[in-house]
Amino acid sequence: MSGSTQGIGYAVASALTAEGAEVIINGRTPAAVDAAVSRLRSEHPGALLRGVAADLADPGETSRLLQDIGEVDVLVNNVGLFGVAPFSDIADDDWQRYFDVNVMSGVRLSRALLPGMLRRGWGRVVFIASESGVDVPADMIHYGATKAAMLALANGLSKLTRGTGVTVNSILGGPTYSDGVEAVVTQLAAAQGVDVGTVKAAIIGQNRTTLLERFIDPAEIANLVAYLASPRSSATNGSAVRADGGVLTTML
Repeated sequence: MSGSTQGIGYAVASALTAEGAEVIINGRTPAAVDAAVSRLRSEHPGALLRGVAADLADPGETSRLLQDIGEVDVLVNNVGLFGVAPFSDIADDDWQRYFDVNVMSGVRLSRALLPGMLRRGWGRVVFIASESGVDVPADMIHYGATKAAMLALANGLSKLTRGTGVTVNSILGGPTYSDGVEAVVTQLAAAQGVDVGTVKAAIIGQNRTTLLERFIDPAEIANLVAYLASPRSSATNGSAVRADGGVLTTML
């Protein structure tokens, strides 16, 4: 479970732990990994957990992680960067960093772990993508481009699983109240002198497509991952499954 010390990644790790899976937590720093493992153990006594700190944008650290974890049956590619920025302000180095984290982490992990799943005849690869990969925001073009690439990667990998018990799927998440979003909302509320609920309502009110008309909770994304990671999803492969709260479209 890449990028699983907080937010959606942590929620997914918690959901898979509750399902009885042995979960490997990943984050960039040992402190963050240890804290997440400790928290999960308190929430799920007796759970099978361990953590490996590694920056998955770095090929060397990724190789070290892969040597440490060995073979796995379920890979959840979640680690990612996001941020709002004008297109003209995004430098080449920023573009490269986004692709290294959001795309190449999934490339390297899948390249290493998918062959073992195919040999054993069973496995699950799940990519935590975003609705921004199909409807790219004008103020997050760099982010949306990486999520579109992630969807293409997952779709192509699914073709390699034909006739096996292995599946590769993506989740198109909508506006989710992750730790990162919560931090931004809290800062905005403090700067504007209003309560957090007011800022949340204002932000989600600008989104004219979601039928939920609220932020998605990370646990709601995690529930879908738990399904896709399980034997129950055996007939779902090569799919981009929406978890965006429903989409309101307007006929012209």
